[in-house]
Amino acid sequence: QVQLVESGGGLVQPGGSLRLSCTASRINFKLYTIDWYRQAPGKQRELVADMDSSGNTNYADSVKGRSSISRDNAKNTAYLQMNNLKPEDTAVYYCYAHYYPFKYWGQGTQVTVSS
Repeated sequence: QVQLVESGGGLVQPGGSLRLSCTASRINFKLYTIDWYRQAPGKQRELVADMDSSGNTNYADSVKGRSSISRDNAKNTAYLQMNNLKPEDTAVYYCYAHYYPFKYWGQGTQVTVSS
């Protein structure tokens, strides 16, 4: 059974940093595009950042310059480094791996930015 497991969320003060991890099992990880999404209470899920198998990246305007997506194919793990966190970054963050026609979601990790 394919699994994506996120970790690294938590409570952080405004201006702080977190690094989220997404570890995959039972997929050929290096072929997959990895997306990070987030969903805040009462809001739609939104794309935060993605990285394809070639290492090309895209970022939402809301996190551009503050976040960095990376991957370590040898560890089947993708990362989302988030800096200068703001209260509006509070959300559940999800990892999404896709390689047509396959697509998998993680269970999410909570990030709360509050003083």
